[in-house]
Amino acid sequence: MTVPDNQHLWLRCETKEFEHRSALTPTTAKKLMDAGFSITVERDPQRIFKDEEFEQVGCTLAAHNSWPSAPVTTPIIGLKELPENDTTPLPHTHIMFAHCYKQQGGWTDVLQRWDDGQPSGMLYDLEFLQDERGRRVAAFGYHAGFAGAAVGALALGEQVQGKRLGEIKPYPNEGELVAYVKSQLEGVEKALGRKPRALVIGALGRCGSGAVDFFLKAGFRTEDVVKWDMAETAKGGPFEEILDVDIFVNCIYLTSKIPSFVSPESIAAAGDKRQLQVVVDVSCDTTNPNNPIPIYSINTTFDKPTVDVPDVAAGPALTVVSIDHLPTLLPRESSEAFSNDLLPSLLTLPGAIAERSSRLGQSIKASEAGTGGNRVWREAEALFWDKLQDARDAKKSA
Repeated sequence: MTVPDNQHLWLRCETKEFEHRSALTPTTAKKLMDAGFSITVERDPQRIFKDEEFEQVGCTLAAHNSWPSAPVTTPIIGLKELPENDTTPLPHTHIMFAHCYKQQGGWTDVLQRWDDGQPSGMLYDLEFLQDERGRRVAAFGYHAGFAGAAVGALALGEQVQGKRLGEIKPYPNEGELVAYVKSQLEGVEKALGRKPRALVIGALGRCGSGAVDFFLKAGFRTEDVVKWDMAETAKGGPFEEILDVDIFVNCIYLTSKIPSFVSPESIAAAGDKRQLQVVVDVSCDTTNPNNPIPIYSINTTFDKPTVDVPDVAAGPALTVVSIDHLPTLLPRESSEAFSNDLLPSLLTLPGAIAERSSRLGQSIKASEAGTGGNRVWREAEALFWDKLQDARDAKKSA
């Protein structure tokens, strides 16, 4: 039986270094095929799921990074952004995290590729697929917070010995990660002469709850995990309390400019009284002009997980973890959770694409999203046109 192109989904490989997660898993691919989809999966040696796992459930394998040759009517699904040095037009429908809607570095160039791919080019950004209540239909937030807290604890373990955390690699499951970090924290307690303390901002959200859960599973005492959310930050920073813990984990979802949580000035004012040694910026708004942690300027990576905060004259060394794909530390578990959450929306994708095919290249407004199964995609489409216009305006005024 021939499957229409709008019911054909193409899982592309991930080109971001150290990225092991997948937007689809063999489990969710099988569920989609049971619903009438056909699934093409690009070979990908760094994906946590082997190519054969997809083949065994009935997916068609394609060559690595061959999606540009797929029919323009076939949606392409992936996770992380495409390579920065490629400016070719994007005429396909892409489902991915593009990291270009909050005016991140190079955002206009990223959106230009979809502009050049009109009238068929479309970005359904995974970060902005929302249900009727405005909550994301699928997110890696919990595992991002969980993994971020783990990396922060590992970094602290090295820094109390006067060293820096080296390359970190994915763990097969949560249990092994927790067990390893627990073993390292014994040395931290000995070096500090007390139990380590952590503060999590955004503690009530998915990401923050993941960070809190990790610290507690790793053996932190409940009273040593300070949980802050909007009520605690309403007074505006910088916050001296952040400087009194060993690890600070930022898990907020940034939508506008807010006072800094910690700043070079607040660090300098604390001098040698500062306890803080590791900042984990899970939110990772590194190039966002509104970043509330203006003490670093680069994203760190799995092979170089921390960067030293410059010009720290007193107190212990201070580092930042700013890895923008932390859940890949637990790639199998985080992929399964994310893909299962995304599945109900993917099942409605063919209808949304069929509906859009009659007005290719024509923008719609959020007020036209309506209700029903296609709403999540129409809302994402409206947002794409808004952001594309913002990029066009920014290019004109540059």
